Amino acid sequence: MAWLYVVVAGLLEVGWSIGLKYTDGFTRPLPSLLTGGGIVASMALLSLAARTLPIGTAYAVWVGIGATGSALLGVVLLGESATPARLAFLGLLVVAIIGLKLTSGH
Repeated sequence: MAWLYVVVAGLLEVGWSIGLKYTDGFTRPLPSLLTGGGIVASMALLSLAARTLPIGTAYAVWVGIGATGSALLGVVLLGESATPARLAFLGLLVVAIIGLKLTSGH
């Protein structure tokens, strides 16, 4: 269950990080509320996962999912650059996430 918590928490991190672009500095109520809810839910799930998983592994996987997903959605939704080098480094993040999962002992 802990790994499921980390994955869902990471996906929520993607949601709230992209949501920050739509809050307009927290001046728009609905995007601000949804973003805040995503932050709280993401942290809550990460804390549940950390009961079982090593915190370094859980946090690194959470951040990795969030960073990778946010960067990819930035390209798709926000027109951010998708250079070969940027995509290669995102690929390295994915490899690191998988490596941490495989070597965590859980």
